[in-house]
Amino acid sequence: MSAVAEIPVAPIPPAGPGWLQRLSSLDRARRMRLGVGVALLVAVAIAAVVMGRQSDYRVLFANLSDKDGGAIVGQLSQMNVPYKYADGGGAILIPSDRVHDVRLRLATQGLPKGSVTGFELMENSKFGMTQFQERLNFQRGLEGELTRSIQALSSVQGARVHLALPNQNGFFREQQKPSASVLVSLHPGRILDRAQLAGIVHLVASSVPELAPSAVSVLDDTGKLLSQAPDSASGAEVNAQQLLYVQQIEQQYTRRIMEILEPVVGRDNVKAQVTAEVDFTKTDSTSEQFRPNQTPDAGAIRSQQVLESRGSANKTATGVPGAVANQPPAPSAAPINGANPAPNAGGTQGSTEEENSKRESTTNYEVDKTVRVTRGSTGAVKRLSAAVVVNYQSTEEKGKLVPKALTPQQIEQMTALVRETIGFNRERGDSVNLMNTPFQVTAAAVSDVPVWKQPETVDLVKTLAWPVGAVVFAALVLLGLVRPALKSPSPAKSAKATKADGAVAAAAGGQVDALEAEALERPALPGPGGKKDEALPATPEQLRLEEARVLAKENPVAVANILKTWLNGEPA
Repeated sequence: MSAVAEIPVAPIPPAGPGWLQRLSSLDRARRMRLGVGVALLVAVAIAAVVMGRQSDYRVLFANLSDKDGGAIVGQLSQMNVPYKYADGGGAILIPSDRVHDVRLRLATQGLPKGSVTGFELMENSKFGMTQFQERLNFQRGLEGELTRSIQALSSVQGARVHLALPNQNGFFREQQKPSASVLVSLHPGRILDRAQLAGIVHLVASSVPELAPSAVSVLDDTGKLLSQAPDSASGAEVNAQQLLYVQQIEQQYTRRIMEILEPVVGRDNVKAQVTAEVDFTKTDSTSEQFRPNQTPDAGAIRSQQVLESRGSANKTATGVPGAVANQPPAPSAAPINGANPAPNAGGTQGSTEEENSKRESTTNYEVDKTVRVTRGSTGAVKRLSAAVVVNYQSTEEKGKLVPKALTPQQIEQMTALVRETIGFNRERGDSVNLMNTPFQVTAAAVSDVPVWKQPETVDLVKTLAWPVGAVVFAALVLLGLVRPALKSPSPAKSAKATKADGAVAAAAGGQVDALEAEALERPALPGPGGKKDEALPATPEQLRLEEARVLAKENPVAVANILKTWLNGEPA
């Protein structure tokens, strides 16, 4: 029979205790620490859920009057809707998920009514109202409707309309015409152009019967009259539209100069300004020109009249009156050779006939006249002045960029380019001035406010303070209270335990490795020299132990089966 080495086997430790057993095995101090930690974790979780479910507040209404604000707050209290104020009470905030619902419910009650009332005044007519009160309510309602229409413009922040509606009476010989005044308050940085002013004027004039647009006055909140009519004496008007036209002309010429010089000197190396003098006067001139008299053949006949008349005149009869004298005269005979006519048959001289003829001719010729009407155009450019500044050119010298001034020839060429660009006219008095100078580089302003005091940093910290703080607090509670309380104390090892017992693993698979690495200390006598550690010949027991180790290294499966058989108590 072969000898088999006896290998000590450590007993398998029992399974770890459950949570209830571990909690029951804790002392009183650890139980208290564990309870406090769990309570804090639960509190943090509840706070996180509450903060996560908290609704974000949004603006319900802003810029309300005190009357409307009080009515809305009263309705919110009746509807059990939480609210709060913002911007110094200028806005009412409610949870974002209820904004639209609350607005619709308040709209059914006519809130907010607003400070402007329109024709809804006519709905509350009282019994016994006089005609004057009815006319006054109608005027107030018309003013309110016009105010709402004007406030609908994007540039207008607020408006007030005043109407002067005289009482029309058929007994008055001269009826007084109505008039209107409009006071507008604009948003900061907004203006009303000429077209918008004309629209407001015609809106008011078209809403009131027999109201002429010239009787409507528009003012701004500074008291400046915006709808001022042109001065009839001077015939000129300086308004915002004309100023805008001048600015457009100047910007157009400036853009031309920049586009022609930037490719030459580089971007951000040229600055230009153009001043335009524009003539907005209106002139009308009429001239008539007459050419000298022309010959009748060359002239154009406008009309011609010819009058021609012929007639005979009877000469008074002479002689003794009688039968012969009363007879009609005989035909006259033309005198021959200037001789006297022959006497009548009666021997007496009777009456004679004389022929008269008349011709009148009138000819009217057209007068050559030229009528020329000249009307001067408005907005003509009278004079242009251009100022251009060009930066020094950077040249590389010894690996460094050195600014260098332009040569006089380059400056003259650039000046010629600017003149051609703006259409330089010496007779008109135009001027161009080009200057070459180094530009000053302005260093970026460094903020003295520390990073932790800047508004962006403060807002970020306020936003992340709660979630980050909750996570850190929960981690501290978990690591500082809960984990140490749940950690079981390590049992104290016996001082007399051998190194073999400590080297044996708990699992069956680890027993082979423990056996392989085990080095038993056995008592031995000291050597001949009195030293214990000197080399001695191997004993049979040591040889068998070495063979067992070699077998465990070469065939661990067989060794494991042998150990399994020993543990089960089966015979070898």
